[in-house]
Amino acid sequence: MTTSLNQLGIVKRNIVRADPAAVAKLSRFGVATIHEAMGRVGLMKPYLRPVYGDAKLCGTAVTILLQPGDNWMMHVAAEQLQPGDIAVAACTTDSEDGFFGDLLATSFMARGAKGLIIDGGVRDVEELERMGFPVFSRAISAKGTIKATLGSVNIPVICAGALVNPGDVVIADRDGVVVVPAAIAGQVADAAEVRENNETHKRQKLAAGVLGLDMYKMREPLATAGLQYID
Repeated sequence: MTTSLNQLGIVKRNIVRADPAAVAKLSRFGVATIHEAMGRVGLMKPYLRPVYGDAKLCGTAVTILLQPGDNWMMHVAAEQLQPGDIAVAACTTDSEDGFFGDLLATSFMARGAKGLIIDGGVRDVEELERMGFPVFSRAISAKGTIKATLGSVNIPVICAGALVNPGDVVIADRDGVVVVPAAIAGQVADAAEVRENNETHKRQKLAAGVLGLDMYKMREPLATAGLQYID
């Protein structure tokens, strides 16, 4: 279940977004690298999947709290989107209805949004792919929604198990979705760069035939743990 940390019926219009330079730098790295560089935290639950194969995202979060089967707040959120933002939608309780489709995507794209992360369902997937609008969702469902109950926009939400504050950086690729708090975005981007460079060096050694057993100096601790080789 996804929940809000605040009350309903709120739209916060002025939010502090992460530094654009840090966002741009984070966009160079994959979710796994960023997650590891940040101390193995920040991942959303792995049931969030791209609705088409090559979808990927990096941008600042505009958060949306939905009510089950009701996409009213999606339309409210559209007004708050700015170029480079990603809409991040949670729900007050589990719901896999089709909250979002090509018409809302058209509206979001007109505002400069880069995509959507939603702990709920979406539809019009073929059209979303044709439009090039990346979406990561809990489900794909043709079931429609109503517009009757207030949620909120730009409050802290728990989306697929991860805390997301407005303005945080959200990165998504085939490996999953990770949230980087805005206040440490630059620090995490620098750490991800260091990790990426280190992995490039390791990849070269492995490609040359060096074993991980030797590169990571595993032989002695394995022997200490009792591993035996038998011919």
